[in-house]
Amino acid sequence: MRLRTLLTGTAAGAGLLAAVNRTLSSRAKTLRPPLGRATEGYRWRGFDVSYTEAGDPDAPDLLLLHGVNAAASSAEFEAVFDALAEDYHVVAPDLPGFGLSDRPPLMYSASLYSTFVADFAHDVTDRPTVVASSLSGAYAAQAAETVDFEELVLVCPTTSTMPGRRTWLRSLLRAPLAGEALFNALTSRRSLRYFQRDHGFYDMSHADDEWVEYRWQLAHQPGARFAPASFVSGFLDPDVDLGETLAGLDEPITIVWGRDADILPVERGEELAEAADARFVVFDETLLLPHYEHPAEFAALVRGELPARTEYANVQ
Repeated sequence: MRLRTLLTGTAAGAGLLAAVNRTLSSRAKTLRPPLGRATEGYRWRGFDVSYTEAGDPDAPDLLLLHGVNAAASSAEFEAVFDALAEDYHVVAPDLPGFGLSDRPPLMYSASLYSTFVADFAHDVTDRPTVVASSLSGAYAAQAAETVDFEELVLVCPTTSTMPGRRTWLRSLLRAPLAGEALFNALTSRRSLRYFQRDHGFYDMSHADDEWVEYRWQLAHQPGARFAPASFVSGFLDPDVDLGETLAGLDEPITIVWGRDADILPVERGEELAEAADARFVVFDETLLLPHYEHPAEFAALVRGELPARTEYANVQ
């Protein structure tokens, strides 16, 4: 009798999870282009990779690489994209497994992304300036060992987001029922606001209802959990010394940091810039996304100008 009751309860619980998962999936709409423009396609190792380009094709190339999180996409650059397109031929891909790009159930890895960055830059751009955020800063640094870049502008670059590698967590999130339910909980609208408040935006007015809704839609597309499963379990952290890697490059390097970032404190940026002999720029009233919170000043920085408003950025 107890076994029958247990089995009945387990089946009922599984049925409830399945029903909730189906309901959430049914509410996910076809995504609009992340940067408000028509997208292009790049075929890479079985992936259809989506990217957006803008600006004069004869202008210098600028490659924008978004960071990695559960709802990541090139929409990270929507606040600054048009301003940069006034001076550059701007190209912004959605990394494989994110945004409008394919999301197959692969075991995603740091080496996959560093290889993608090198191949995409080689095939789609011509000696670009690269703006890369968080983990993508490390992928760009690794790619620069084999591809020529004009300059690197790295926003809070890191190789360590989730200490250690937890195979059990990756397996759990990849599971067809419980994993989908757990990922849905991690990417609920409330969770998206929490994580953005904790380490994304200094000014939470940026995370309005439209911002949250688009990220929620991103995180509820088919296959959305597979790349983040590798991220939160530590498998997207490159096993390199970022300071040494940057120090070995010939390209000019600017490292940009948010004064108020705590998950990646500004002292870490100072140490990295010193090791790499890089220019170090600190934006006040910012956590990890100065390009989103202060787009005009960030665009001026990329163009090689000093930020117009010194209370937002201190150049060191």
